[in-house]
Amino acid sequence: MMRHTTTPPNGLHPVHATRRLRGAGGLAAALAKSRETTLFVVLLLIVGGTALARPQFLNLQNLRDVLLNVSIVSLLTAGMTIVILMRHIDLSVGSTVGVSAYAVGSLYVAFPQMPVVVALAAGVAIGVAAGAINALLVALGRVPSLVATLSTLYIFRGADYAWVHGGQINATSLPDAFSRLATGALSGIPTLALIAVVLLVGLSAYLKRFRGGREFYAIGSNPEAARLAGIRVERRVSAGFLISGAIAGFAGALWLARFGTVDASTAKGIELQVVAAAVVGSVAITGGVGTILGATLGALVLGVISIALVVLHVSPFWEQAIEGALIVAAIAADTLLARSVAKRMTRKRDHG
Repeated sequence: MMRHTTTPPNGLHPVHATRRLRGAGGLAAALAKSRETTLFVVLLLIVGGTALARPQFLNLQNLRDVLLNVSIVSLLTAGMTIVILMRHIDLSVGSTVGVSAYAVGSLYVAFPQMPVVVALAAGVAIGVAAGAINALLVALGRVPSLVATLSTLYIFRGADYAWVHGGQINATSLPDAFSRLATGALSGIPTLALIAVVLLVGLSAYLKRFRGGREFYAIGSNPEAARLAGIRVERRVSAGFLISGAIAGFAGALWLARFGTVDASTAKGIELQVVAAAVVGSVAITGGVGTILGATLGALVLGVISIALVVLHVSPFWEQAIEGALIVAAIAADTLLARSVAKRMTRKRDHG
C-alpha cells in the first residue's frame, strides 16, 4: 500500500524545510562569529597603530590599566547584554554602581573587620534590590524599560546624593584584604580581571547551554512566539533585570576596591559607555542577537581607544565622538546585515 505525503504550499518537503531552517541558523551563527572576528581584528589594528605612533604604548602599566578599567565595564556590559537580548535596556546601572560602592564603603567604616565576602555579598544584595524595582516596573507594571530605568537612574542617584550629603569614603577606611581585589595579581594578571573573566565565562555558558539563557534569545527574537511556546516572558524579563542589577551591585563593590575613594557622583554616566560597548560588541538593540564574548570585545575596543587617546595626546572629548560614531556604525551594520539575510532567505524560499 503506497503512502502519500502532503507537500506544503511552498513546495518544500517537511524534511527539506527543516534543513533550510537549520541552514538559516548556521548562517546566523556564522555571521555572529564574523562580527566577533572583525572586532578582534579592529582591536589589533588599534593597538598596532597606536604602538607604531607611540612605542611606549605597549608597556605593562598600560596593559594593566586597560585590564583594570575594562574589567568593571565588561561586567556591566554583560548584564546589559542580557537585558538587551530581550529588547529592553537598563539605564540605571551607573546609579546602582554608585549606591552600591558608597554603601559597601559605609559598611567598612562601621565594621572595619567585615570579611571581603560579606562586603561583596552586600553589594550584590543592593544591586538585586535595584533590579527588583526595575523588574516590577517593566515586567509587572508594563512600563517601557527606557522610561522605567531612566526614572530609576535619577531616583537612585538622587537617593545617593541625599544619603551622601557631600561626604565621601576614602581608601584609608578600607582594609588591605579588600583593596587587594584591585591591587593584587596572580601570575602578573590583576585579580580584578580574573574575577571578571570567571563571571563572564559563567554568564556565557549560561546563555549558551541552559534553557533559561536560551529563553532570553527567544523572547528577544519574538516575544509573542516565545509566550505561545510556553515561556513565562514576564518571569524571564524580571530575571534579566535582577541579573543586571546584581552584576551592577557587585561591580559597585569592585569599583570601591579599584578606586578607593567614592562619593555621590561615582560611576555617573557610565551607563552610556556600557550601552555603547554592548552595541559595538554586536549585541543587536532590536533583541535576540548577541554574545557575552562580543560584548566583552566591544568593551575592550572602547577601553583601548580611551587609553590610546591619552597616549596620543588627543583631547578626551574625541572619545565620546568616537563612541557615538561606533554606535551608529554598529547599528547600521546590523540593519544592513538583517536586510541581506532576509533577502537571501526570500530568494531561497522562492527558488524552493
